[in-house]
Amino acid sequence: MVVRFGIMGTANIARKAVIPAIINSSNAKVVSVASGSGRAKKFAKEMGIDGYHDSYEAMLEDDSIDAVYIPLPNALHKKWTIEAARKGKHVLCEKPAAITAQDASEMVQVCEENGVTFMEAFMYQFHPQHDLVRDVIASGEIGDVKHMRTNFSFFIGDKPENIRLNRELGGGSIWDVGCYCIHSARFILNEPKKVYAEAQVPPDVGVDMSAAGIFTFANGVTASFDCSFERQMSNTYEVLGTKGSIKVPFAYRPDAPDAGGFVYVTNSNGETREEVADGEQYTLMIDHFADCVQNNQQPSYSGEATINNLKAIEACYRSIEKNSPEEIG
Repeated sequence: MVVRFGIMGTANIARKAVIPAIINSSNAKVVSVASGSGRAKKFAKEMGIDGYHDSYEAMLEDDSIDAVYIPLPNALHKKWTIEAARKGKHVLCEKPAAITAQDASEMVQVCEENGVTFMEAFMYQFHPQHDLVRDVIASGEIGDVKHMRTNFSFFIGDKPENIRLNRELGGGSIWDVGCYCIHSARFILNEPKKVYAEAQVPPDVGVDMSAAGIFTFANGVTASFDCSFERQMSNTYEVLGTKGSIKVPFAYRPDAPDAGGFVYVTNSNGETREEVADGEQYTLMIDHFADCVQNNQQPSYSGEATINNLKAIEACYRSIEKNSPEEIG
């Protein structure tokens, strides 16, 4: 069985990354694309897709589709995930899955009630460089972990119509790129208990153009993040221990030009070695999701983990609003 995907929308992330990944996958294929704006037919032709629908509702009625990928604006994820689940479609939903943890909880519940697989499309975690990082930590080579630094930034430029700058649609640097930083701190270190964050929110924009914060974990370990629409591209994290450190220079987009799955491990003598982990993270994500659909298994990235990431993001925004540390949960 090959999992047959319908693409709900014509977003660039679908065009440039997810559709090529499905095409490259051994257990999935794209059979249709849907758009409510009249672009579906042209988009499908450009991407070599046979089927198209001029509404999302029509796609969900199509029995030739097993699963949908949802790359719509953040604020629309809940509606269409629930609609898809009620029509028996498995759901791969672009990150962030929702703009509140409560919304995500409802999405996960509806998917469970309808017996369909749900997964948030945090593709980066499927790249093997992060398993390498966790193996080095587990080996004790860098000693006890004390802090983790994370960063994801790019320059958005003068693009007032960009949905990333639309507050009603779930815009803002934390929602768009900071969510990766927060996710990776949880992925590597476990669940944080408290956060303090600050942000730059220009009144004429209304969303956070840049933000930074620090998480505290139950064992006293800390993790800092910074994210921005106002700086050159950077996507890295570094884990600092009592005996050494680990740096991942292309933590979230190793697939970018001139990037790669490089991991640099520095020991207590200051000596650094380079490790390289190969993998195409989008294809690995699709392979995993499709395998879970085929075998009726829960994804390694659970609905509960999605909800917890949103709780951490919500705590960041509460901290920014109140200008004080916030408990998570």
